[in-house]
Amino acid sequence: MNNMGAGIAITGCGSAAPEAILTNYHLAQMVETSDEWIKTRTGMSNRHIASPTESLSQLSAVAAKNAIAMAGISATDIDLIILATSTPDDMFGSACKVQGLIGATNAVAFDLTAACSGFLFALINATQFIRNGVYRNVLIIGADVLSRWVDWSDRASCVLFGDGAGAAVCQGISDGDRLLSYGMYSNGSQNDSLNLNYQSDCQALVDGIIAQQGTYHPITMNGKEVYRFAVARVPEAIEKAMFHANLTANDIDWLLLHQANQRIMDAVAKRLKIPSEKILSNIAEYGNTSAASIPLALDAAVREGKVKPGDTIAASGFGAGLTWGAAIFQWG
Repeated sequence: MNNMGAGIAITGCGSAAPEAILTNYHLAQMVETSDEWIKTRTGMSNRHIASPTESLSQLSAVAAKNAIAMAGISATDIDLIILATSTPDDMFGSACKVQGLIGATNAVAFDLTAACSGFLFALINATQFIRNGVYRNVLIIGADVLSRWVDWSDRASCVLFGDGAGAAVCQGISDGDRLLSYGMYSNGSQNDSLNLNYQSDCQALVDGIIAQQGTYHPITMNGKEVYRFAVARVPEAIEKAMFHANLTANDIDWLLLHQANQRIMDAVAKRLKIPSEKILSNIAEYGNTSAASIPLALDAAVREGKVKPGDTIAASGFGAGLTWGAAIFQWG
């Protein structure tokens, strides 16, 4: 296709979450904690947990179908699928599986791994393909099943994470551009602040050749460092994006942040001088769903009628890597 100079619009969104809900009261039966302790420090009440019969690919497909339906197109209209995830069903990637499940027979598909920044990075990647005229309809999905990799005996981290998927359809348009600005950042010197590491056992093969055989071990996190990083870097990234879009905080209708911790979201809003009522938050229901958290919150707000066509949204993802980024876009 030849669509040089196209702008981008996000025309549909969708989400999906497992049926099983793990409450704070459930967690209090598992580790030494309480509903009050968790709510006060995180803002979380529930998180959805995938059962043995629910896969990341299935959740992604449901979210994708909902987004495609809202956009008013069919799966065969999709040119590209970008699946942002750190927990694929298959280490070779799950995007192609999703492509098959939704019947997007004309789409190329690939996975993108950037942890909790994944959906935002997928949006920015999709933008390049559309603006360059390569593709017209791009489906981006943020999905994670972090419950697979949680240490359920670690009370500092097990209260945080849940499972889910969210999706959005990005389309090329000729009348302007709804993505007003963006930025992506990484700092590998802080990599050890949040990890899901591979740990190997040695297996001798022949003549002194040793192979690694092992698996990934549960999530480890330095909560204080991640908090400090987020409240410093996220407002800075959003301020830069607003500057490049020639906007001020008064021009922002909604603040859409990775749902890591309600205290982080409140601190970012305060630094940006954005009123707390403009924060889009569903962390109480879903907890931290990594790459899924931004599209889950967006989909809920759109379907509730909170976010309306033309609204200006400041979004930011941040997490393991460490990675972070921001984007300013208009909905619809």
